[in-house]
Amino acid sequence: MFIGSAGLTAAGGSPIMAADMARKAKLEERIADAAIDLAEEIGWGSLRLRLVAERLGVPLSDVLAHYRDLDAVADAWFGRAWKAMLAAPPKGFAALPAAERIHIVMMRWFDALEPHRRVTGEMLAAKAHPPHPHHWAPMIFNLSRTIQWLREAAILDAGGRRRQVEEIGLSALFLATLRCWLGDGTPDQERTRAFLARRLDRADRLMARLWPPEAGEGA
Repeated sequence: MFIGSAGLTAAGGSPIMAADMARKAKLEERIADAAIDLAEEIGWGSLRLRLVAERLGVPLSDVLAHYRDLDAVADAWFGRAWKAMLAAPPKGFAALPAAERIHIVMMRWFDALEPHRRVTGEMLAAKAHPPHPHHWAPMIFNLSRTIQWLREAAILDAGGRRRQVEEIGLSALFLATLRCWLGDGTPDQERTRAFLARRLDRADRLMARLWPPEAGEGA
C-alpha cells in the first residue's frame, strides 16, 4: 500500500518528534540566556522566573516545563561549562605533560563562564547561602562530578591511591582557582591563568616526589 510522505511523518512521527524536540531545546536555551541577561541587569538575587517569562513573552508554564526553579537554571548554566571542558581537544593534546592538559581543560570551564562571571559568582553565593542547605549536597556532588569529567578530559588514568590523591588535589586546586577567577578583572583572565599555572607546577613537583618516574605509574 502506498503511503505519502505526510502519512509517513504522521505514522512514524520521527520528523515531527525531531522538530518538536528541537523547538523545546531552543526554548530551553532561550530561557537560560534570558535569565542570565536579566540577572546582569538586576542581579541574580532579584531574578524571578516570571520576569524571565515576561522577557520572552511566553507563559510561566513554558518556563516550568524546562526549569523547576532558578537553581535549575543555574545548573544549566554550569552545564555549559562542562560541555566546553569536554569539547574535542586540540591537536597533539595527548602528548602534552599532564599539568598542561589540566590547565587547558580547567581553563575551558572558566572561559565558558567568563562573559557572566559576576552573575556566576552570585549563583554560587545563592547555592551556598545558609538558609539553602538543600543545595549543599548537590554542590558537593557537582564538584565531584566536575573533577571526574576533568580527569577524563585531561586523560588522567591513574588508579588506586594515586587517583585518590589526584582527586583531592584537583578539587582543592579547582576551588582555589575559582576563588581567584571570581575576582579576576585582567584581560583574557591572565591572573587566573598564571595562578593556575603556578599551582599546577607546584602540584606537579609534589606528585613527582610521591611517585618518581622510576617507580612506575602503577606504584
